Amino acid sequence: MINPTLRLAPVLLAVSLTGACAVVPNAPIVEGTPQPAGYAVPFDVPVRVGDLVLTPKKLVEDSRCPMNARCVWAGRVMVTTRIDGAGWRETKDLTLGEPYGTHDQVVALASVKPERTTQDAIEPRAYRFVYEAR
Repeated sequence: MINPTLRLAPVLLAVSLTGACAVVPNAPIVEGTPQPAGYAVPFDVPVRVGDLVLTPKKLVEDSRCPMNARCVWAGRVMVTTRIDGAGWRETKDLTLGEPYGTHDQVVALASVKPERTTQDAIEPRAYRFVYEAR
């Protein structure tokens, strides 16, 4: 006859190994801890926006008119953004100020810093992005 304690050993081992990995149902699964809503984040830093977590991944376009110039067109900023929700993930190019709807939620790239100038190009590590729920 097998000792009852030995029969429970695999179960206890499984519980102890998974105990450190807390899984919250209906929560986005992301690497790292997301910054709170409204926080200006650099590339590859996740930020919580409502029930979603958004992570700016790559600058696609920054054609904004420099703040010390006159332009016919204001230009735009487009950022490849990873969007994580409960049990799903997608990547989308978001344009500054334009709402994007996904899974019954609407988000937007609300602001981009620093402002462009006519003097120097912006280093990628200097960019900061703010996302918001709409």
